[in-house]
Amino acid sequence: MGRTGKSQAKKGGRIRRLFTWKKLLGTFFVGCLLVMGALYTVYLMVPVPTANADATLQSNVYKYSNGKVMARTGKINREIVGLEKVPQDVQKAFVAAENKTFYKDNGVDIKGTVRAAWNTLTGKGKQGGSTITQQYVKNYYLSQDQTATRKLKEMVIAIKVDQNMQKPEILAGYMNTSYYGRNAYGIQAAAQAYYGVDASKLNVAQGAYLASVLQAPSQYDWTAASPEGRKLVEQRWNYVLNNMVEENWLDPGQRAGLKFPAPQKPKAPKGMSGQSGYIVEAANQELLRQGVSEEDLKAGGWTITLNIDEKKQKALVRAVDHELEAKLDRKGSKKQAGVQAGATSVDPKTGAVVALYGGVGATEHWTNNATRRDYQPASTFKPLVLASALDNGSETQDGRKIGLGTIYDGTSKRPVVGSSIPFAPENEDNESYGPVSVQKATNSSINSVYAQMIIDVGPTKAKQTAIGLGMKDGVDFGATPSMSLGVMQASTMDMAGAYATLDNHGVKVTPTLVKSAEHKDRKAEPVKSIGDRVISREAADTTTKAMQGVVQSGSGFRAAGDYAAAGKTGTSENNRSAWFVGYTPELVTAVGLFGEDAKGNQVTLTDTINPGRANGGRTPAQIWGAYTTAALGGGSDATFDLQTDGTSGGDGTAPTPTSTATGSPTPTTTPSDEATTPTQPPTSTATTPTQPPTSTATTPPEPPPTKTDEPTTQPPPTGNNGIADGRPGQ
Repeated sequence: MGRTGKSQAKKGGRIRRLFTWKKLLGTFFVGCLLVMGALYTVYLMVPVPTANADATLQSNVYKYSNGKVMARTGKINREIVGLEKVPQDVQKAFVAAENKTFYKDNGVDIKGTVRAAWNTLTGKGKQGGSTITQQYVKNYYLSQDQTATRKLKEMVIAIKVDQNMQKPEILAGYMNTSYYGRNAYGIQAAAQAYYGVDASKLNVAQGAYLASVLQAPSQYDWTAASPEGRKLVEQRWNYVLNNMVEENWLDPGQRAGLKFPAPQKPKAPKGMSGQSGYIVEAANQELLRQGVSEEDLKAGGWTITLNIDEKKQKALVRAVDHELEAKLDRKGSKKQAGVQAGATSVDPKTGAVVALYGGVGATEHWTNNATRRDYQPASTFKPLVLASALDNGSETQDGRKIGLGTIYDGTSKRPVVGSSIPFAPENEDNESYGPVSVQKATNSSINSVYAQMIIDVGPTKAKQTAIGLGMKDGVDFGATPSMSLGVMQASTMDMAGAYATLDNHGVKVTPTLVKSAEHKDRKAEPVKSIGDRVISREAADTTTKAMQGVVQSGSGFRAAGDYAAAGKTGTSENNRSAWFVGYTPELVTAVGLFGEDAKGNQVTLTDTINPGRANGGRTPAQIWGAYTTAALGGGSDATFDLQTDGTSGGDGTAPTPTSTATGSPTPTTTPSDEATTPTQPPTSTATTPTQPPTSTATTPPEPPPTKTDEPTTQPPPTGNNGIADGRPGQ
């Protein structure tokens, strides 16, 4: 063996002597002792602290835009109850939901904690991994911070708490300190908030729901949850009950007979009466969407300045009181008691929500009528169809570009042409108009015209335009011909945003309630209220011009005042909702009335405020006009700065065609035979326009007799064609 070989052998020998199994084992034990010593030192050094700040929560302060305090929140809704007052099966439901080994563990779950920490570090989202004891320690002694230091303290204190407290005490502490949503802290407050009973009266199904809702109080609140949220909480509820069966805490037969216990509608906490409760809750929801957690909000310490203008807010409440509430007998009439009003007013230049009306009062009717999306906006959607037609350069079936002067057939129940889906809507009162311009169809809200127009545009394109303007996409927002009549769901906030975008010449406006939200430790980023252009200025401004006609000589004449205004009326199927949405150059306001019975079901508004239909052109337009007049200080000299497509709606009627008309496309100012004559009803799936019958090609139908439901003391104004345009439209 050479010198090199001997050298390598000698070196290998030294390595083996250095890393013998005895030395490695010794090093391992020494390391373990050092770790144990460090942990023991931490154990000795970390005391069980006194209760954290949650025991004395701060208030959140909500201010008007002028800095005046509007509301303070933060008083804890909690009543501590002993575990003996909570049914055994409800107790077991909480253990089954959060920590099945609770009765056997020492207060910590090392494996779960390590897994949670790893998932958090590797970007798989924040994970719990905590026992009931750890969660109680976090709620009562520590903070909600997601840090390694806090987690280590939580584990050490949990071990000490488990050694010094009985399991029932820990479980009671956990159930009494947890937050369940609806401003409810603790099991007693939660039982009252969700089911209107004391904790002692909860059954196992209700207990399983409350145990489930702890995972995500805002997302899992059944009455406010999205379809996905409802699906998730039902899955969680089933998970809890199945765990109870697995642990022999619930009989399988009893489990099989349980049905999901939908909770009652939420009621406002004390101190949130009037409009304040609606505004505070809507502002909180906006902050949640901006990334402020529910835990941060309920911990308090926020100063939230709103965009709400105190004077405009009071003016809106006065307008509703005078034009609606003063005319209702809510105590003496069940029908009238079911009339609900909602409104949202927005500055189109900034997106600021300057006033909001949520209902008669948050402590009397908690559902916010300004933000609810369970009613149809009806014909207030029609201007969005027109805006889409203009923005897309759409043409009629015979090739005429759509503008305010384009002539359509206004015959009631006229089947649409060019659609694979048959649709033949009835005009209000089944009134037929014959050949009319788009301007006239907008003024009088003629269903048959807009049903055909959305086919000419393409329902999918119209839907895309509507969503771009501010409408919210939803399960009921189908791209079908009936969409032209506003059969989807929308809130006054949604409609105010869409119309504000039109008022802002096609540049996107997102209504925002929160001006600023500050905490001593952080600030919340405000919503970007003014976005990018979503339709051309020409399309937006021409739509505004069309809606000026609605106020000047159409169904919205009651909204007219000492200001320039554009707007649209809307009355949904069966008169369940009635709307007026309109704007001046400075202010956009959406007003909606909704029929709702004592159980929350949608009912008709007919024969409530006035005999017959409660049309959008009546009370909603009157509320809008009264509020707008007051909000603008009695009126305004501001005018719309419009850049339109140059077309005019004229007097809204079609001239009599000559006997030599051939039906070929002509400019919109000179309507063709097809445009002036109702088409033959197509087959069940018409795909091409039918040739108009020659018997009606030479003379358009006579205008129908004037119809109005106005009292004789206030006749409607007369348009240029001599036909009364003031009757309420759909």
